[in-house]
Amino acid sequence: MTMSGVLRPGHCQLRVLDLEESVNFYTNVFGLVETGRDDTGRVYFKCHDERDHNSFIIRESDRAGMDFYGFKVRDKATLDRLESDLRAYGVSTERIPAGEMLETGERVRFEIPTGHIMELYAEKTAIGDGLGYVNPDVFIENRKGISPIRLDHWQIHGADLDGSRDLFINVLGFSLVEKILGEDGKTDMAVWLTCSTKAHDIAFVRDQRNNTVHHASFLLETWEKVLHAADIMGKYRVSIDNGPLRHGITRGTTIYSFDPSGNRLETFCGGYDFYPDMQPYTWTWDELGSAIFYHTRALNERFLTVVT
Repeated sequence: MTMSGVLRPGHCQLRVLDLEESVNFYTNVFGLVETGRDDTGRVYFKCHDERDHNSFIIRESDRAGMDFYGFKVRDKATLDRLESDLRAYGVSTERIPAGEMLETGERVRFEIPTGHIMELYAEKTAIGDGLGYVNPDVFIENRKGISPIRLDHWQIHGADLDGSRDLFINVLGFSLVEKILGEDGKTDMAVWLTCSTKAHDIAFVRDQRNNTVHHASFLLETWEKVLHAADIMGKYRVSIDNGPLRHGITRGTTIYSFDPSGNRLETFCGGYDFYPDMQPYTWTWDELGSAIFYHTRALNERFLTVVT
């Protein structure tokens, strides 16, 4: 696949209830790398294998949840083209100036039909992964906690799934990878979309609660790392929602847990490669349990209802 448009999930900004408690959690338990703080009180992090300055930003608030989601695009020309395409599609856009976020260039911000705020950007300062660019080592020393290698994807909820799905496919160039049909056998209740060869870069679930997030997902290298993450969660008394388990959808292995503010996080590994010539998989409503948790075929009430 020629990577010429949207490249990948690049950053998101999360609301937390206690900033310093959250900094301790994301640094020492979750194992992200703090890369800076700004005058507004935001704290910036990256994962170990990520080379850009930041991918995960937190700010203190009186309620948990996500402020916005950002995708990195190939270059400035791509950013301009996609903004023009969005406007032609009937979507209003706003330019956020370079520097409003640390080490991040100009961003194009817009709202999608499910009420979520999305951003596109082309430039972010590269600070590397600590291995160097000449004769690099193959592992990073002194990693803390769970230590994911990258921000992988999000699952977000809202009423107009069809509108957001179509915008991502028809304007931003995403491909439909998998979907779950509703009880009527026709309506898309959830869809998994990719802008790369990954099994998904974002998922939408039909839900009357607009502009809500089910989870932010972080990639681990192996199933053994997922099991090690479970050990760390046990040691530090992290609230686990589900797992370790395997998904039917994407075939990935997973643990869902909560940060101290009640934001759900996924530590994820695996998933098959997808290319645009492939036919999407479809799951029927009667196999919903197997689609989400292939081993147990059961969903707890919290997993189905809790969003922020």
